[in-house]
Amino acid sequence: MGKYFGTDGFRGEAGVTLTSEHAYKIGRFLGWYYSESGRHRVRIVIGKDTRRSSYMFEYAIVAGLTASGADAYMLHVTTTPSVSYVVAGDEFDCGIMISASHNPFTDNGIKLVNRRGEKMDDATIEKIELYLDGRLDALGVTAPDLPFAKGEELGEIVDYAAGRNRYIGYLISLSRYSFKPYRIGLDCANGSAWMIAKSVFEALGAKVSLINASPDGLNINRGAGSTHIGALCRHVQENNLDVGFAFDGDADRCIAVDERGNVVNGDHILYILANVLKQNGELTNNTVVTTIMSNMGLYRALTDAGIDYAQTTVGDRYVWENMAETGNCLGGEQSGHIIMSKYATTGDGILTAIKIMEAVISSKLPLSKLAEPVKMYPQVLKNVRVADKAAVRNNAAVKAAVEKASSELNGNGRVLLRESGTEPVVRVMAEADTEALCERVVNGVVAVIRSEGLAEDR
Repeated sequence: MGKYFGTDGFRGEAGVTLTSEHAYKIGRFLGWYYSESGRHRVRIVIGKDTRRSSYMFEYAIVAGLTASGADAYMLHVTTTPSVSYVVAGDEFDCGIMISASHNPFTDNGIKLVNRRGEKMDDATIEKIELYLDGRLDALGVTAPDLPFAKGEELGEIVDYAAGRNRYIGYLISLSRYSFKPYRIGLDCANGSAWMIAKSVFEALGAKVSLINASPDGLNINRGAGSTHIGALCRHVQENNLDVGFAFDGDADRCIAVDERGNVVNGDHILYILANVLKQNGELTNNTVVTTIMSNMGLYRALTDAGIDYAQTTVGDRYVWENMAETGNCLGGEQSGHIIMSKYATTGDGILTAIKIMEAVISSKLPLSKLAEPVKMYPQVLKNVRVADKAAVRNNAAVKAAVEKASSELNGNGRVLLRESGTEPVVRVMAEADTEALCERVVNGVVAVIRSEGLAEDR
C-alpha cells in the first residue's frame, strides 16, 4: 500500500481525503504516462457508480486526461468488472473506475486497471503518487508540471455506452441454461448494477423481483446490498422466491440468499462452484484460492469433497495474483468477491450469480441443499480505528494477547489480527465453536489494543 492508494485504489471521504484535484492530477498523469511512448493515440476508458460525487470525479479525471492528450471513453454508470472487460476486449491503454465499492455515499474511490483488465501494478501506482506529491524530479521531469497537449493533440471525449452494452451481451452469453422457471430477487444496492442486473436476468428468462434499484446519489449501500443482506432475506421469504442475489455498490461482489431466506456467503459460493468445476473436470490443480478470512467450515467441506485449497492475505488482488501465478481457475473471499479466470480477471457479482444459477439448474437441487455441506463456524469480527496500523501490528503486548488467545482455542479455532487495506482500521477476528467464546477472545485482544493507547475510538 502507498500513501494514497490501498489494496483497492485511492479511497476516502469525497471532498476531504479524496478531492477533485486528486482526480484531475491522476488524469493528467495517466494521459501523459501512456503518451510517453509516442507510438499511438492514448485511449482510456472510464466508468462510475451512482454516488453524487462520482460525477464530480469523472469530470475532473476527464479534464486531466484530455489536457494531457489522451482520449477519454465514457461508459457512464457501470460496474467495476465491466470496465475490466472493456479495457481488455477493446484494447484500451488502461481503465478507471470511480467507486468506493460497499462504502457509504460520503466516500468515493478511484480504481485503476491495466490493459489486461487487471488491477494496476504497484510500480505505476508509485509514480502516480510521486506526481500527486509534486515529485516531478523523481519522474525525470524538469519543468514545473507535466506538459499540456495543444492543438490537435488535445484529447477527445467519447460516449462509449456501446462498451457497456457489449458487456451485458457477454454476460447473457455465458449461461448454458434458460432461467425461465425461476423467480429471482435482486438487491442492486442502489448502485452500479441497478439497470445491468435486471437486463441480464430478464434476458435469460427469469422472473425478476428488484429491490434497492432506485439510486438518488445518496442511497448507495444504505441498508442495501451485499453488506446489508437482511433486506434481501426478507424479500425472498415474503415473496416466495427461488433465490436472491445481492450486489455491492460497484457490483464486483455477490452474496446469495437461498429459497428459505438463509444467507449463502462467499465461502458457500466457492464450495458450490468448486464442486461444479470438479465434476466437469475443469477445476485446475484441483484447488480453490481463498484468503485467510475464509471460514474453517469451508476448508472442512472442501477436504471432505476431495478438493485442495490455497490461502492468501486478504484482498481480491492477492487472490488474483495467486491464480495468475499458479493457473488456479477459481478463487475468492467470504465477502462475495468471486473470481473465475475462464471468464474474468476480477470479481464480478452478476457473473457469479449466473454461475450459481447454473449450479442450481444442472443439479436440480435448491440452493439450500448445494450450500448445506459448509457448516460455518461462529465468527466475530471487530474493527478498531487506529492512527498507526503498523504500531498495532508490532506492539509486543498486542502480539502476546493474540498468541495467548490462540493457545486458549487449542486448535479448535483461530484468532486473526489484520490491517484494513482501505481504512485506518485494524480488524480482530476470532473463529471458534461458540459465538460467546469468539466474543470473549476478540474483546480480550481489543482491550489490549486500547490499553496500549493505540485506539482512536477509546
